[in-house]
Amino acid sequence: MILTPEIVTQTATFLKKTGFHHPTVGIIMGTGLGALAEKIDAGVSVPYSVIPNFPEATVEFHKGNLIYGKIGDTNVIAMQGRFHYYEGYSMQQITFPIRVMKELGVKYLFLSNAAGGMNLSYRKGDLVLLEDHINLLPDNPLRGLSNPAFGQRFVDMSEPYDKKLMQLIEGNAASQNIIIKKGIYVSVMGPNLETKAEYRWLRSTGADMVGMSTVPEVIVANQIGIKCAAISVITDECDPDNLKPVNIAEIIEVAGKSDKVLSNLLEAVIKEL
Repeated sequence: MILTPEIVTQTATFLKKTGFHHPTVGIIMGTGLGALAEKIDAGVSVPYSVIPNFPEATVEFHKGNLIYGKIGDTNVIAMQGRFHYYEGYSMQQITFPIRVMKELGVKYLFLSNAAGGMNLSYRKGDLVLLEDHINLLPDNPLRGLSNPAFGQRFVDMSEPYDKKLMQLIEGNAASQNIIIKKGIYVSVMGPNLETKAEYRWLRSTGADMVGMSTVPEVIVANQIGIKCAAISVITDECDPDNLKPVNIAEIIEVAGKSDKVLSNLLEAVIKEL
C-alpha cells in the first residue's frame, strides 16, 4: 500500500457508511487484552478483512475486528488486535488505523500492550503506565511522507504521552484501589524474545519494560494531534540473572488475568473524559 490522503478518506468513508459516527476516543487492545470490548454498548463490529485498505491481523490470538459504540456517553472506536512490524507490514500499514481514526474525529487514544518486565520491582500481572518510550524499531512510520496533509514531518516527541490523561488514569486507579506503576517502554522488532545479554543492554538504556508495538502508533498520533496514554501489562519477568523460558501461551494467560482490571480502569477513565 502506498499511503495517500485519498486512501485514508476512502477507508473513513466506508466506516461512516457502516455506522462509525463521530468517535472521540480510540482504543487499541494489545496481546491477550480484549475485555474492554464487552463494555462497548450498541456496538458495530467489522472484521479488518472487509475494511478497504486495512491490513489483516495475522497473530492468532488477535481477533481482528474494529468495533464502534459507546462507553457511557462517549463514542469509541476500538481495535481488537493491532498490527506489528514483525508480521511483515510496513510502518505505514501498522499506523494506518490511527490516521483513519483521526479522519473519523478521534481526539484521544488509549493503547495497551503485553510487555516483558525488566525493572526488577515488576511482577507478572502488574499494570505499568508509560511515561516515555525508547524506539529501537528499524523503521519509522513518518519516513517518506512529505505531503503536509499527513502532518508535520519533524514531530516533537518531548511529551508523547499526555500528562492530563495520565493523571486521569492514576486518579481512577487510586479510587478503584488498583496499583499502577510508571515506567519507560522500549519497542523492539521481535518476534523472538530477548537473550540475557539483550535484557542487560536494554536495561542499561533506561528501559523498564520491553515489547514489540505501541511506539509507531504513538508517533503518528503525536503527528496528527491525537492525545495518547498507554498501559503495559507485565506478562513475564525478565531478570537476566534468573531468566526462565517462557512461551506465548503463558504470556496470554497472564495478560488475561489482568485484562478485567485494566478494562474496568479504562472504562472509568473514558466515562470521565
